[in-house]
Amino acid sequence: MMIGTTRRISNNSSLSRNRTIMIRLLNTSRTVSVRRPERSSHAAATLPHQKSQAMAAFGTDGSTTTTNDATAPRLTWSRDGEQKTWKTFPDGSRFWKDIGGGHHQRPIFVAATRQHVGKTTTSLAIMSGLQKRFEKVGFIKPVGQQHVEVKSGTGDTLRVDKDVCLVKEHFHLDHIDYDAMSPVIIPSGYTKRYVDGEITISSQVDDILAAMEHVTQRSNVVLCEGTGHCAVGSIVGINNAKIASLIGADMVLVANGGLGSAFDELELNRILCQHYNVRIAGVIINKVRPDKYEQTKHYMRKAMMQSWGVPLLGCVPDKSFLGFCALADMENLFKTTLLCGQEHRFRHYNTNDINVVTTSLTRFLENLRQKPGRTLYICHVTRDDLIVGFLGEYQRRREKTEEPFEAALVICGRKDKYQVSHEVLDMIKASSGPPVMMVDHSSHDVTKAIHGYTPKLNIHDAHRVDAAIQHYEPYIDFNELARRTRSSNSSFNDPSTISLDDLRML
Repeated sequence: MMIGTTRRISNNSSLSRNRTIMIRLLNTSRTVSVRRPERSSHAAATLPHQKSQAMAAFGTDGSTTTTNDATAPRLTWSRDGEQKTWKTFPDGSRFWKDIGGGHHQRPIFVAATRQHVGKTTTSLAIMSGLQKRFEKVGFIKPVGQQHVEVKSGTGDTLRVDKDVCLVKEHFHLDHIDYDAMSPVIIPSGYTKRYVDGEITISSQVDDILAAMEHVTQRSNVVLCEGTGHCAVGSIVGINNAKIASLIGADMVLVANGGLGSAFDELELNRILCQHYNVRIAGVIINKVRPDKYEQTKHYMRKAMMQSWGVPLLGCVPDKSFLGFCALADMENLFKTTLLCGQEHRFRHYNTNDINVVTTSLTRFLENLRQKPGRTLYICHVTRDDLIVGFLGEYQRRREKTEEPFEAALVICGRKDKYQVSHEVLDMIKASSGPPVMMVDHSSHDVTKAIHGYTPKLNIHDAHRVDAAIQHYEPYIDFNELARRTRSSNSSFNDPSTISLDDLRML
């Protein structure tokens, strides 16, 4: 087994070089199989975008023709001896089971235009909506980076992407196992090993296809979450657009609110999807300014249809709470733990309103009583008076049963220069109430780090996960998403897929 990937699902995942061409006519139910000729060493590679421009098809007499006609036979590749398992359809989709009405649902691949735009949040909302419409929804993150250790159904310890753990546990995906949900993990040093030839594109593709087979056999529809924008993973030969093309998935692109800049970022990703011949099911714009919501929705929808012929599947207004840091996020950020108030680790704070305290104790206490109950304060480690005053104000509020005291205190100062007194430290640890954290950095560095930090959803912060889903889901058009990703709908974005041999030559 290759380091950096989870355990293989099956031993029969190697792809034969001698593939089978499955030809299925749109107007008939007849399926014809012919052997794919061996590639000549002098033959030029056909790129995916060239395939869409001149699709090869076999006539009824066995001759080869070239056509752009959407009703002509389509050529797609499937693995030898696996036609029953790996279903191939005329529009390029693969692997799918019937879900009624003769339709088949293609995999839905979610990718973003850049980092920190809400791709995982959008994926969670899509997963929630799909579970209301399909009996069994599968999930896979083909390539992951940040991983956690979990136990598989067989008891093995596996490394899977952290988002896989979140989705499986939150949505109770008991019908699929961890070892099929995160086939390729890219830890530190992985890229160098790939460039040095220790890891091949074939081994990675085999793991992804085997995982996809496992999930699709057990699901009515599969949601795939990419890693970052469409080009992420190019250095190891498996970027998001390539993977989406390989598994026959339709792409949903996620971008942040705005018009010009958002469309520019979307266009860069659309070009890569076009290059790999990936159909774009639609676009979701999130974090839209509430005061610009209707304007953004109207003009983005109009621009998408005029330029791409692709619908706006969702326009989600910004909700500031989803960007607030929890104390647990700050623990991870600063590699520390709360000295007291551990039960409040998942309490969220508006980091746009951080109070760095440099005033007297009297002014600090006045501020504590005037500010909202849930406020984040920062003070220097040498200010014993402020620390003791903070603990005392909590006790006073508790005894008088006034408004709940939900403030938090972050004590800053470099350990090599400053130390909190042992007496004050004992008081903090003995306290049973307010959250207090000590960080080995200056107040300026701590404030800057918190402002620049983007909190991520995780399985432990169930409150924020639920809030994110409840906020996003109503703004997504699931009927249009389902219509656009049906294999019977071939009226847009020529849906042919590329072969592994072509993929290797890109």
